[in-house]
Amino acid sequence: MTTGLTDTLVWLCSIASPTGQEQALCDAVLERVLAGGASLRVIRHAQSALVSLVPPVAGRPHVLLAGHLDTVRTDHDGPVRIDGDRLYGPGASDMKSGLALMLQLAEARVAPAVGLTLAFYAGEEGPYAGNQLELLLDDPWLRENIPTFAVCLEPSDNVLQLGCVGTLHARVTFDGRSAHSARPWQGDNALYRALPFLQDLASLQPVHHEVDGLTFIEVTTATMAQGGSGRNVIPDSFWVNVNHRFAPGVSMAEAAAKVEALVASRGKVEVVDAAPSAKPYRDHPWVQALLDSGARGIAPKQAWTDVGRLAVRGIPAVNFGPGLQTQAHQRNEWASVQQLHDGWEILVRWLGRLACAP
Repeated sequence: MTTGLTDTLVWLCSIASPTGQEQALCDAVLERVLAGGASLRVIRHAQSALVSLVPPVAGRPHVLLAGHLDTVRTDHDGPVRIDGDRLYGPGASDMKSGLALMLQLAEARVAPAVGLTLAFYAGEEGPYAGNQLELLLDDPWLRENIPTFAVCLEPSDNVLQLGCVGTLHARVTFDGRSAHSARPWQGDNALYRALPFLQDLASLQPVHHEVDGLTFIEVTTATMAQGGSGRNVIPDSFWVNVNHRFAPGVSMAEAAAKVEALVASRGKVEVVDAAPSAKPYRDHPWVQALLDSGARGIAPKQAWTDVGRLAVRGIPAVNFGPGLQTQAHQRNEWASVQQLHDGWEILVRWLGRLACAP
């Protein structure tokens, strides 16, 4: 095993970077990248950066490896530490394991026979519009050197996860009329107006969609609710956040229309956040090359990742990373040290194969 890789993950986890506070980690990562003395192209935007390890050349493939710097806020019962195969720390699996591979590539000066660019970016765990990968993709240099293929190093247990479901958040508001709770007949309880809709929502069954031989599951769920102004007041307004996850091939407009149809005339629908789905690219030769390099099989991505953002720009992208999916956003989050090193070996083999892949 490469002890330096394990040490790098410990180091990354030791620098707090919850969404909105990625500045310190971005600064530290770029300081390490540039410490080797090599002349690398580094392009900084806010709390994010592009690092060109192997310059793109016309006629040669260009790979983009993408990793988000931010983590969700989770509770931990101790400091960053290693206990057997488990490395505990904030973001250890989601997705500082992936960042560790990227940083190792930069410091080991791995030079595959393809263009290779790293995207370290902030804001992935927040709203779609605040995700700073958009800033990097809009950079003039990258727009002139459009990647041929991209890998989002999201936690996938070293399984090659293809495509992603889209996600839409809608605030559904039900209006009523306030009154004193001792005389409820004088009002119109907005919460009760929402009940038929909530019952319909609770009765919905998952819908399975097969795309390129992979099954993506459409689900619609209430995740938040709020209403009322006091314990003794009949609420005149009540809202529910509805999260709709939709399969590849379904547009965001179609997803919004589905939520509208479900609500019908019972409430007002406001889409507050939405992100596109992405197709699997299962037949892409570089997907097969990644499988041949040791990826632990193929699965659909039953979540949203930035492969959806990349797909909108016409960049084929997949999810592959050494973090554990089941540890994402968990209390006392941990990553497998063995899986981290296995992921490194797979990634390096894959980059070596690309020079020969069609």
